[in-house]
Amino acid sequence: MGRSSEQDAVLVVSNVLLGALTNFYRNERLIDRYFKLSENRTTIRQEMLGGFTTFVTMAYIVVVNPQILAQAGMPVDGVVFATCASAAVATLVMGLYANYPIALAPGMSLNAYFTYAVCLGMHVPWQTALAVVFFSGILFLLLTVTKVREQIVNGMPDCLKHATAVGIGMFIAFVGLRNARLVVANPATFVGLGSFSDRAVQTACFGLVLTIILMARKIRGAMLIGVFVTALLGIVRGIAHWPSAIFSLPHASSTFLKLDFRGATHLGLLEILFAFLFVDLFDNVGTLMGVCEQGGFIKEGRIPRVGRVLVADATGTVIGALTGTSTVTSYIESVAGVTAGARTGLSNVFVAALFVAAMFCSPLAAAIPDYATAPALILVGALMTESIARIQWGDFSDALPAFITMLATPLTFSIATGLSLGLISYTVVKVAAGKIREINPLVWILTVLFILRYVYLAAG
Repeated sequence: MGRSSEQDAVLVVSNVLLGALTNFYRNERLIDRYFKLSENRTTIRQEMLGGFTTFVTMAYIVVVNPQILAQAGMPVDGVVFATCASAAVATLVMGLYANYPIALAPGMSLNAYFTYAVCLGMHVPWQTALAVVFFSGILFLLLTVTKVREQIVNGMPDCLKHATAVGIGMFIAFVGLRNARLVVANPATFVGLGSFSDRAVQTACFGLVLTIILMARKIRGAMLIGVFVTALLGIVRGIAHWPSAIFSLPHASSTFLKLDFRGATHLGLLEILFAFLFVDLFDNVGTLMGVCEQGGFIKEGRIPRVGRVLVADATGTVIGALTGTSTVTSYIESVAGVTAGARTGLSNVFVAALFVAAMFCSPLAAAIPDYATAPALILVGALMTESIARIQWGDFSDALPAFITMLATPLTFSIATGLSLGLISYTVVKVAAGKIREINPLVWILTVLFILRYVYLAAG
């Protein structure tokens, strides 16, 4: 059978992108000057390793996102294409425009809200929900251009910036423990220790020990080696399978430009628009602070070029809605790449290329089980807790909101919730301590908005 025009178009676009990336890599001097590799004490090889590590730890989204959105009635093939395309574009914008090693893709909490709350809970057609996501992306761009989002990021108190990094570290370590089945649900205590008779637990523990040894020996690519060896051991032990195929052609037409703009203009959908804005904004702020804290990118309490950073996720959200997926946001898994040595946007160029390739290699991405990436997540989480030393624990008005942020982030399974509770407690304790002058206008505004949000949720 001959290829369809749709498949030919996808192949042409992919060849153009990969060709451009190949030509770019050939000019090392241009790369060094553009990405400031020498200034950041990194190399092309180090950036490629970091980018590959980031991609491997977040490659699950290529498989998981279509599975979740399919429950809303969306075609799986179309969502696979949309997931890879939006991730590639947003990640490339972040790398080329902002020069940060922070990868982006459709957000997990947001795709769940899209499917279960909007499409299934409110009975909104997925075409209409995509149009709402598109409008939220446009609004994100407007807020970014007017520097509202930039002021939010830079206006966060230092204690919350450090605490957010620690909270995210605990959060992703908890995710890793769950993926390794070392932590499981327990009806009596909510969580408990998994069973060591489970071969997946045994394999994950082997991978964790191996990765610890490699990192202690300062072996480059330790986390990446750990992921692949663990996955291979799982295949040998019969709890994972070799890829069913190497290549599969994407099918974009089933979701591409299927948005229902007329349906999205109904007033009743304003609540959905606000929810997409709220969750993405503060998930993204928390993620940015966590990754930048880990990479040492924060200067004098601020993230340089943060306006450009925020353009990337807004652009990704618009592209994602047009191609057929939920909101795109920064991924905390980028910390794995930073830990592996990524320091500039060059690593993002490599991640973007891998997402383009993933359009055709989704069976390979599906072959890596979650317990194989679990050791990397656990150890990255451990490394991120170093920021706890930068919190002024001797000052109760800083220590309490920091503690609440760190505790609430993993326990509520939400970066946005942890940050919001931290901000509210920060304002309360500063007022109680007679330090009102330390509360900037932005924190006052956000505190009021967060309180109103919780009042609204309680009333609902």
